[in-house]
Amino acid sequence: MYSQTSSIWPFVAAMATVVVASNVLVQYPFGYFGLQDLLTWGAFTYPLAFLVNDLTNRRFGSQAARKVVLAGFALAVVLSIWLATPRIAIASGSAFLVAQLLDTRIFDRLRHDAWWKPPLVSTVIGSVVDTVLFFSLAFAASFAFLDTGLGLEDGSLGFAVPFFGAEVPLWVSLAFGDFGVKMLVGLVMLAPYGALLSVLKPAPAGR
Repeated sequence: MYSQTSSIWPFVAAMATVVVASNVLVQYPFGYFGLQDLLTWGAFTYPLAFLVNDLTNRRFGSQAARKVVLAGFALAVVLSIWLATPRIAIASGSAFLVAQLLDTRIFDRLRHDAWWKPPLVSTVIGSVVDTVLFFSLAFAASFAFLDTGLGLEDGSLGFAVPFFGAEVPLWVSLAFGDFGVKMLVGLVMLAPYGALLSVLKPAPAGR
């Protein structure tokens, strides 16, 4: 007999793995090509969470996708407190929950459109929300009571914005770089999503 609960556990495990890895890697700047002030390693892994969410939604529907998000959220926060820092865990958990639930809702509303539209639109909007919430909570001085101990909230650590000549806190420049990579990886993830469409066909309704 078909069991949705048992079938979504691989997706739950995948979601938790992606988020925990990203929570740790976001603490390490990408030290190549002079991008250490614009990018962290977490930017390369976190967009996979949107892929897991969208594939779950495609296969089992929005209700199951929300279960995966909630389970992944709970597991990720607990593990992140251990592997990262409390502030990173709080920021990541809050941003993850809001962005992924929004992704689920948007994907569900667009599921009958062209195959590429639901994952692309939901990922773009979800990434905007996730980036703003995460970097604000994790590094902005206004949330210093959740101190990471990383020093990124210090306004003296600035970065000159190209073409505008303005200087912004380091965490803001990291947020811009992070978002740019999320968009790039999100576009790349359309390839595996499209390739798996024939494999992860919608499950029979009512089971």
